[in-house]
Amino acid sequence: MLGPWIAYRSPLRRAASLVRVSARLPYPRIGRLRATAAASCAALLLVTAGCSLGEPEPDPAGEPPTFPTPSATAGAEGGPEVVATVLAKGLRVPWAIAFLPDGGALVTERDNGRILQVGPESGPDGLKVTPVQTIADVEASGEGGLLGIAVSPDYATDRTVFAYHSTERDNRIVRFTLGGTPTPILTGIPVAGVHNGGGLAFGPDGFLYASTGDGGDRPLSQDVKSLGGKILRITPDGKPAPGNPYPNSPVWSIGHRNVQGITWDAGKRMYAVEFGQNTWDEVNLITKGGNYGWPEVEGKAGDRRYRDPIVQWGTGEASCSGAAVVEERLLATACLRGERLWLVELTDTGTVLGQPRELLTGRYGRLRAVAAAPDGSLWVSTSNHDGRGDPDPEDDRLLRLVFAGGGAGRS
Repeated sequence: MLGPWIAYRSPLRRAASLVRVSARLPYPRIGRLRATAAASCAALLLVTAGCSLGEPEPDPAGEPPTFPTPSATAGAEGGPEVVATVLAKGLRVPWAIAFLPDGGALVTERDNGRILQVGPESGPDGLKVTPVQTIADVEASGEGGLLGIAVSPDYATDRTVFAYHSTERDNRIVRFTLGGTPTPILTGIPVAGVHNGGGLAFGPDGFLYASTGDGGDRPLSQDVKSLGGKILRITPDGKPAPGNPYPNSPVWSIGHRNVQGITWDAGKRMYAVEFGQNTWDEVNLITKGGNYGWPEVEGKAGDRRYRDPIVQWGTGEASCSGAAVVEERLLATACLRGERLWLVELTDTGTVLGQPRELLTGRYGRLRAVAAAPDGSLWVSTSNHDGRGDPDPEDDRLLRLVFAGGGAGRS
């Protein structure tokens, strides 16, 4: 079977062109994506059967973003499956993305402690990028710095933002309104040059989840009294959330080496992507009180004491950071060393259907953050300025991926 098509632009790495990505299985169908007027379809995605994904509906807080034209379009028979658009460029290690009610997004830059607002307004080269805050006590060293960001579920009324960042003493979670002074709500998370975790997101239950690393101190991951090597679940005030498995503790799961990406599917199941050591990187289905084995095991062990990953990859084709679910049960994870986006189709019980599919392999270099936008597209950031990449003059970039609805079903 012919693989899907993807359009991309990378001026120095490759000339703009249209590339067919061959694979064993076709992409899962991306349905229920909003249609827009014919003019918008022509600007964003040309397919024989029409356009199935357009701009979001206007939000009461403002107009939807006006996206730049894609780097390339195609109208060949069968049409493209995915089109990539550069939304912003010239960023520096964009680490996490969180959407605002008006369709714009907040993006953290790891090394300089800045929070950028991207969109919804547009400029000549993409969406408008505006620095809106710098976190003063960020200590950017190694893999540490300004990491995860989350927007309050009640942002329209409370205007509250949460961030996860490194200091000289610890990793911590802070809350603030944009332009205001951050207030620490959870401190004492182990900090080191590596394995700082940093994922931050509100779950479907309304509580704030954070992923932490072992800070290079392996035994911490199995120590329920330590915040290192864990997934945490807290209230917006930083207190242990009701129903946590350990009394008076923010710990939700243990035995993690370094989780950065966390996400949920339509059935409210939680998933996390985790960096392995030398052999296996993982996607895990996260359960209350689950033990994921580090440092005793890496990858699938078949040991009943620990929960095996639902997917594992060799570190050279993965080392994934961000994670997001689109269309209810399609998990996307952005990979650094692997320089690709993996797509994993999930079942309604949280297992994997078919084989994971790779996308964008080697096209934009290291990929870090991935987030599901309000309109059903995916936003992905590159991370070529993190000291391990090969940046070109446009790096780092923020990309928008649009999936076509027509002809993308399973065979």
